[in-house]
Amino acid sequence: MRLSPLRGSYPAGWSARRLRFAVRFNPTRSDAKRAIRGPVVSFVPMEAIGERGEFDASRQRPIAEVEAGFTCFQDGDVLVAKITPCFENGKGAIACGLLGGIGFGTTELHVLRPSSDLDARFLFYVTASHSLRTLGAASMYGAAGQQRVGDGFLRDYLVGLPQLDVQRRIAAYLDRKTAAIDGLIAKKERLIELLEEKRQAAITQAVTKGLDPGVPMKQSGIGWLPVTPAHWAIARVKHEVVGMTSGSRGWSEYFAEEGAVFLQSGNLDRQLGLDLSAVQHVKPPATAEVRRTAIAPGDVLICITGALTGNVGLVREPLGEAYVNQHLALVRPRTSAIVPAFLTYALGSLAGQAQLAVAQYGLKQGLGLADVADVMLGVPPIAEQRLIVRTLDNALARSTDAGARLQMSVGALREYRQALITAAVTGQIDVANMADDRDDVVEKVEADGET
Repeated sequence: MRLSPLRGSYPAGWSARRLRFAVRFNPTRSDAKRAIRGPVVSFVPMEAIGERGEFDASRQRPIAEVEAGFTCFQDGDVLVAKITPCFENGKGAIACGLLGGIGFGTTELHVLRPSSDLDARFLFYVTASHSLRTLGAASMYGAAGQQRVGDGFLRDYLVGLPQLDVQRRIAAYLDRKTAAIDGLIAKKERLIELLEEKRQAAITQAVTKGLDPGVPMKQSGIGWLPVTPAHWAIARVKHEVVGMTSGSRGWSEYFAEEGAVFLQSGNLDRQLGLDLSAVQHVKPPATAEVRRTAIAPGDVLICITGALTGNVGLVREPLGEAYVNQHLALVRPRTSAIVPAFLTYALGSLAGQAQLAVAQYGLKQGLGLADVADVMLGVPPIAEQRLIVRTLDNALARSTDAGARLQMSVGALREYRQALITAAVTGQIDVANMADDRDDVVEKVEADGET
């Protein structure tokens, strides 16, 4: 990057101004109401706003339902999510394509209407910069999980403003550069999706049809397992385990800085294992409930409530004293009949996940222990199970490594995108001399992802 000479915190010719003097915050809806021409208006919930400036104005609702109690904005306004984690994740956009130019949306948005000497796209990039998002996150107030950035922080935020034509050149430069970076990110995220699809296909093939494509097959009469190797048994999970349980409620009173491991749904990773990078600890009393929910190596854990319902993880190594919470089912395989890792792969396969998905009840995602117990499996002889597990472990380790490299590349691109935006809107990049540059850092990250 070519750096511009700075005078103080900004280049010569830039003025330092607090946003309150360049932006109209959360404008009243009186002007908007006069502009409304029909019975319906655009409605923008939080999910219609992306983390890289995406904005979906396709939803509509009757004006009578939204004119009170929702945030009002118009085309050209810059929207900034105020609530955690949306703010930290970068959610924000420029409103555009609204029906009649007017829209309503979630109350968890700050609306910034730029003055005549402030370009909306330049303002958007200021609000997306690393410095604003980091300082804003540090200023949040409210209860845990419901913290928000107040408009006082945004009003007092000090921004460097060049002349309007320079703002527009910077915004155009960032439009072009971020579009290129976002395209690379999308390509790598698609590769990650393809790896996951290939991984799922390999697991499903192995645990439903085995490793030998020439083995005789039989009709199972079961929708999820239409054919299986002729020498395999067909059984429900409950016939292959010595016990099933779930964690007890009310253990939050036992939370401690150290003590026994207390596994929750977030500790089941996407690779049918455990993620112990952020684990809760407890110091429970010695009761029967404690003994019932204690974890041992070889146990299979299944998330049975919440957004992660159906996630599966295997306890491969001793965890010491450890327990599950009420969102997890603990399944203890009968090891003389089924290998724990084979059961984990079977439950995590497309066939196992489809059965768990159908069994979920109510508007809130969830499973009962009986739903898990009734999942149908193809069960090969124990020696064949071990061979399938070894084969899958080796194959999926390579896939996991490739996925990790792609994830690192995506992370590097996102970090670079943030750094680029921050450098441009603070004048650290001489945009006039970089208008046609192909960025070397983007090329390097792209090349790293291809190796």
